[in-house]
Amino acid sequence: MKRTIGWLSIAGTFIIFCSCSSGSDQIPDQYIDPVSALYDSTLKPFYHGVASGDPLPDRVIIWTRVTPEKMNVKVPLKWEVAEDPNFNSIYKSDTISTSAIRDYTVKVDVDGLQPDHVYYYRFISSGKTSITGRTKTTPIGAKDKLEFAVVSCSNWEWGYFNAYASIADRPVLDAVIHLGDYIYEYGVGKYGDTTIGRFNLPSHEIITLQDYRTRYSQYRTDVGSRRIHQQHPFITVWDDHEIANNSYADGAQNHQIEEGDYTARKMAARQAYYEWLPIRENKLLYRSVSFGNLADLIMLDERLAGRTKPVDSLGDPQYNDQARTMLGADQLQWFEQQLSTSRAAWKLVGNQVIFSDIDLSQVLPNMPRNLDSWDGYPAEKNKIKNHIISNQIRDVIFLTGDTHASWAIEVATDVANTYDPVTSRGAFAVEFGTPSVSAANSNEKNSNDNVKKSEITLLKDNPHIKYTNNRDHGYLLLSLTPQTATSEWYYVESLRTPGSKVSLGETLTVQRGSTLIRKKED
Repeated sequence: MKRTIGWLSIAGTFIIFCSCSSGSDQIPDQYIDPVSALYDSTLKPFYHGVASGDPLPDRVIIWTRVTPEKMNVKVPLKWEVAEDPNFNSIYKSDTISTSAIRDYTVKVDVDGLQPDHVYYYRFISSGKTSITGRTKTTPIGAKDKLEFAVVSCSNWEWGYFNAYASIADRPVLDAVIHLGDYIYEYGVGKYGDTTIGRFNLPSHEIITLQDYRTRYSQYRTDVGSRRIHQQHPFITVWDDHEIANNSYADGAQNHQIEEGDYTARKMAARQAYYEWLPIRENKLLYRSVSFGNLADLIMLDERLAGRTKPVDSLGDPQYNDQARTMLGADQLQWFEQQLSTSRAAWKLVGNQVIFSDIDLSQVLPNMPRNLDSWDGYPAEKNKIKNHIISNQIRDVIFLTGDTHASWAIEVATDVANTYDPVTSRGAFAVEFGTPSVSAANSNEKNSNDNVKKSEITLLKDNPHIKYTNNRDHGYLLLSLTPQTATSEWYYVESLRTPGSKVSLGETLTVQRGSTLIRKKED
């Protein structure tokens, strides 16, 4: 499949377009949309709502999808941006069109905006108006406070996205940081709780471009998903399930030969991701976003940019090979440069898999280390550690998804010999992990009591881990000031019905210049 991404400038606004030559890009005229039964008719034709993302001081991506009544037609529409939710004074507007080439999705890179400013936006097509979206640009210079929601791992069959709905109710955030597993690729019943009555579409494992498009379309009909995108700008990165489980540059654990060419599948997954997420379409996904003097956010791609195949065991002779990499040489060099040149108070790292050393031997004897995480790539992890220490880079916070569990860790890679759990001496960063939005954690198959016992064992064996919760689903709220980083874990009561109650589970802080994680002082 040949694919070209470009930028079209109209009245100072950049519109992303994609030119693709593939039979799967042309939708058959007799095509019946498998997701149509999930549509809310009151939203027609904007069934998937609106979204915004990749904010900068002077611009932000706004997104929607127009679902046409007839396939393979060009659909014209208008977009509007205002400084008030009633659109009494239109700040910017223009007309554009979309078609089947982009699965009828629309992105506009709206420029000419003011920094650290809230805007409202909407789309109009065929006399119908979308719901109103709210977004925010990033600040320049001094800033007293930033607030981010950190999320990952939303799985349709495991339950409703109630964590998203809770975040949607918050006053406008500086961003929602999504660390991956926005969708899951499995077929019906392969990884989920279908007794809830939520069944994957299509029913088989997704492989083709149309498969991935359908799965994104389904996920975006969840009320929580629609509402969170409506209210806050997103900054996203993929993990493995946007392609296939335990994916890397040249393959994946959940890709078999009979499923076709992995490169073609990867390209299809990448294209659908860029179509359905409010993100700028660059060749490389890793990027950094400045939030003034208070924080730089460095988003890594730990799957497709350069990851080599994981080893099968700690005894593999290739385990410590210097050539094995999570990031690839180019991204590693870029990452180190971002850390070294940042002048922000806090350096946030959007990190898909756990960076810290974690000894799992007493709770998972058959998996003493998670080899799909940074523990599976020790040589490159050590390079990053040495770069941070030798350059005296302070106030690095790894923000991590993937595990479906909550974490607060003082990052040390020599826990037994040089780390002091009382003073945090020997730690060189901190790591905060967000629980899953809905994907299963340990208590889906084990009792809460047994999971709590395993958590106690894990903490005993890993004194640098100051908090873990492998029972609850929800999200992490990260608040930054010039002096303090505060992490709050919020948990939903249930995944089985929409609109579940949400409660605060734990609050921990770290002071600037320190790696010592403490409970928040009342």
